[in-house]
Amino acid sequence: MKYLVMVQGTQADYEAMSGKPSANSPAAWSEKDVQAMFAFMGALNDDLAESGEMVDAQGLAEPAQTRLVGVDGGGRPVITDGPYGETKELLAGYWVLDCESLDRVTEIAKRINECPQPEGAPTYPVVIRPIPDGAGGEC
Repeated sequence: MKYLVMVQGTQADYEAMSGKPSANSPAAWSEKDVQAMFAFMGALNDDLAESGEMVDAQGLAEPAQTRLVGVDGGGRPVITDGPYGETKELLAGYWVLDCESLDRVTEIAKRINECPQPEGAPTYPVVIRPIPDGAGGEC
């Protein structure tokens, strides 16, 4: 079974990781903190690739680089650039994993929660969503 495993973050979190803490993400990340996070994620990804469970994994750019494309009441496109103050958390990164069970992917999510970060940094739950068989990319 395939699963989408997601981690969340905010624009303030990305800024704190760049050394600019704020009231919404008060922990200042040092270069050492950032390197520890990337080393942890690299080791996790290596383990998942070695086990054959990794389908894809990506960290995403900060929310300030986001674009929303919607439709107004008249059916015309409405394009808005980020960041979005009304949105608390956005997708910060994801894995598509092919695991034998929900229990196994839950073990992986628990490991993701062990990622090092400076004290005081906000924590978010890891979200697991099953990808049903036959869920193709067609619209």
